[in-house]
Amino acid sequence: MKIAIVQMNIAFADSNKNFAAIKEYVEEASKAKADVIVFPEMWNTGYALDRLSTHADTDGEKTKKVLAELAEKYRVNIVGGSVATKKGEHFYNTMYIVNRAGEIISEYDKAHLFKLMDEHLFMNAGQKENLFELDDVTCGGIICYDLRFPEWIRTHTLAGAKIMFVPAQWPATRIDHWQLLLQARAIENQCYVVGVNRVGSDPNNEFNGHSMVIAPWGELLVSQSTAEGILYAELDMAEVERVRETIPVFQDRRSELYKF
Repeated sequence: MKIAIVQMNIAFADSNKNFAAIKEYVEEASKAKADVIVFPEMWNTGYALDRLSTHADTDGEKTKKVLAELAEKYRVNIVGGSVATKKGEHFYNTMYIVNRAGEIISEYDKAHLFKLMDEHLFMNAGQKENLFELDDVTCGGIICYDLRFPEWIRTHTLAGAKIMFVPAQWPATRIDHWQLLLQARAIENQCYVVGVNRVGSDPNNEFNGHSMVIAPWGELLVSQSTAEGILYAELDMAEVERVRETIPVFQDRRSELYKF
């Protein structure tokens, strides 16, 4: 499975510019024969949280339409990072997953809201996990701050996920945590972890990319890039089973001892 990681600069509160960029990136990645294209967190608006009433995508309709059309046109799977959405009277940080046929196969609202960036003051938290199939591979998707909750990732891998996608807007000031946590989640869950972070800046933060793909043994397959653009990685899905057979962590769990 060939993964295209879109490490993009996000125009603050300018969804038209961001949607135009998305279309160009999908076309470029499709020419490179990517199987899955992954975008960062909140790519439609950036963290313009105080402008959600005018900038959030109502019911995600524009995002779903654009991603579905692109996926079907180029016959690619899209892990849609996340976008700011409005559902009813509430706002959410929402990820859409689209398969090659242009079908929306999963919708996920960020479960853990990040207080340091005031998400909890403007958004509502999601209430369910995010499991889906891409080209017959069971995958999971979480968003940014969710990464700090190992039990949430384990929930997905216990349900069969072999790849965890993690779109983010992870500030440069804590980028060391980003790499350490991504590697830890891959090693402890014996799965691939695809972390997609943005570059550029907004009024409050600087972002320096470091999008990366971690193999089930913890090796960095892609890492350290701080430039805007697309990064690529090839995943050998048989490696997941080889690692899980070598150290049978899932068989050796003692769930009767755990308090969560």
